[in-house]
Amino acid sequence: MPMIQRHSILRVTTKLLTPFILMFALYVQFHGDFGPGGGFQAGVIFGAGFILYALIYGIEAAEKVAPPGIIRVVMTLGLLLYIGVGYFGMFLGGAFLDYNVLRQDPVQGQHLGITLVELGVGTTVAATMITIFFSFAGRMRRAGRSG
Repeated sequence: MPMIQRHSILRVTTKLLTPFILMFALYVQFHGDFGPGGGFQAGVIFGAGFILYALIYGIEAAEKVAPPGIIRVVMTLGLLLYIGVGYFGMFLGGAFLDYNVLRQDPVQGQHLGITLVELGVGTTVAATMITIFFSFAGRMRRAGRSG
């Protein structure tokens, strides 16, 4: 039995805190254009919450929740969302990442553009952190089996 399985306090605390950590990441994500926060910070918080879950419950359990293939797709979609908003602004006659042209009212265009770009950044950062963690954890598992 792995040592962490015997620590029920850590398992219960993680199970209780993980939803709040992920919810806080969403708050930081969507509050970022009004105050401190944004996509990068939200992505780091979300990734850290998921990594906490993986450290306590195991890599296999984490891979069942978020398969690495899905995480790579999310990472790609976040990047495409960021780039897509930039090129869509160019298509509408503005410069790359010129949000003013996204709506009739430039203020609404700014709000929409920032929200979409920050969402792309947040999903890309979270997925990248999780992918890096899975890569190192997989390397450690392979080293443990061969050693």
